[in-house]
Amino acid sequence: MTQTTIEAPPNTQPQQKLMLSVGFVLLHRFTLLPFAAFVDCLRLAADDGDRSRQLRCHWAFMTAEGQDALSSCGAAITPCQPFQPARMFDYLVVIGGVQDGGARLDQQTLRYLCDADRQGIPLIGLCTGVFSLIEAGLMEGRRCCVSWYHHADLRRRFPDVRPVADQLYLDEGDRLSCAGGAAAADLAAYLVERHMGKAWAMKSLHIMLIDDVRKAEAPQPQPVVFSKVADRQVRRAIAILEQHLGQPVSVDELAERLAISRRSLERKFQQTLGVTPQHFARDLRLRYGLWLLHYSRHTITEIGERCGFADTAHFSRHFRKAFNMTPSAMRRQVAEEGATLADPFFLHIEGKALD
Repeated sequence: MTQTTIEAPPNTQPQQKLMLSVGFVLLHRFTLLPFAAFVDCLRLAADDGDRSRQLRCHWAFMTAEGQDALSSCGAAITPCQPFQPARMFDYLVVIGGVQDGGARLDQQTLRYLCDADRQGIPLIGLCTGVFSLIEAGLMEGRRCCVSWYHHADLRRRFPDVRPVADQLYLDEGDRLSCAGGAAAADLAAYLVERHMGKAWAMKSLHIMLIDDVRKAEAPQPQPVVFSKVADRQVRRAIAILEQHLGQPVSVDELAERLAISRRSLERKFQQTLGVTPQHFARDLRLRYGLWLLHYSRHTITEIGERCGFADTAHFSRHFRKAFNMTPSAMRRQVAEEGATLADPFFLHIEGKALD
């Protein structure tokens, strides 16, 4: 296998008082995107401009013996340090790898995390890193944020843990967890703002070309696959609607954000998807409601509110029309059959929305 080597930045001695120090525990075949998003947010907040000196923030990449850390895509982080004293850090970020049945914590890593916990160091499970915290016995009786993609696997392997798959990350004091992917930047910015102030967090995000700070409770993007949507502005409209599932965007506002007229937007939706923007947005919110019924413990009233419906009756009426079942009946079916949301519910959209 050909490996791409990523050189870690040298340990720069701080020139002023550190405001935030983070240790990264990189597990075998760790996921590269959440790691990169998190550490780059720290890097950009640590120094002026893009100079990368560890002035305001400090970070260290660690493996059990200081060996190179191999990511899931084959890129390796080098050099890494052996585990450093946990008291050096404000947080330890555990970044997990591919869950292929062979991913298990080695005893040295297990002891390190447990020792850190005894010292009161907050632990962050990033992406599948939360699986490792669970294996270490450090998540008993707690909730943990996990990607919708890993929700069923976590629930099957660890039935006593309470997975949350309807938001980006969770902060429960000495335990933080994040669904991974680009949400790692949101969590890192949240910590930068806490320790250094909002200006430094926004500086990092703006340089990373992220202009919309997402809160912990923001919904994870849903696995609805849109294919054959050729019109670029319709694709952009869909992306905006997905980002505001709980806060309905009016057609006028949507058209303004796309810099086109309302009439032009409605015509494009009719030509491309066969429905109005209002109809499509409602169907998208219903799909989100379906998702929450499967992957959250919210009440039906709460789900209706999170999906932007005025009241439970309004939500239930449209849900039944779309899925031939009331939300209550769907919730019972999930509980009785242990069903997980499969492709038949989230069909490819090829020029049409729900009937």
